[in-house]
Amino acid sequence: MNFDETALPGVRILTPARFGDARGFFSESWNKRLLAEHGITLDFVQDNHSLSMQVGTIRGLHFQAPPAAQDKLVRCGRGALFDVVVDIRKGSPTYGQWTGVELSAENGKQLLVPAGFLHGFVTRQPETEICYKCTDYYAPECDGAVRWDSCGIDWGFTGDPVLSDKDTLAPALADFDSPFVWEGAA
Repeated sequence: MNFDETALPGVRILTPARFGDARGFFSESWNKRLLAEHGITLDFVQDNHSLSMQVGTIRGLHFQAPPAAQDKLVRCGRGALFDVVVDIRKGSPTYGQWTGVELSAENGKQLLVPAGFLHGFVTRQPETEICYKCTDYYAPECDGAVRWDSCGIDWGFTGDPVLSDKDTLAPALADFDSPFVWEGAA
């Protein structure tokens, strides 16, 4: 597995090895021992899977606040998407900055999203599936969002996105009071 850093400390791109033949491929997408050897020691408790039917569907920018904040390991099971994270830790030298990576069923890349970061994506292909592991259980009272178009993200598409009511009505980053505080180097 390859481990690549991004411009945002703590946000990493993991690319598992694939072993293929005429039938397809095999890939180990999560190995607790291997990731611990690379400083990633997370205890995942929930797996999520969503399907977006249309190209240009944006889901996000979402977070779950303490005490149920979540780290996530995100991958694309079918199709393709552009996955983004935004640092929302008060006092962080990278507060408000974003990074993104193309995740697809073809490239097999995964994105590690630490707690304290917004997460969202836009679909690049129809019937795109995203799968992700979480370090805490979903808690509706801790669920939050920031408006998708308020962080300066280059989503790489034109036209009107397909959005949920929650994402349409989310506050802008400039109006958002983050529940996360930066505690030094990640």
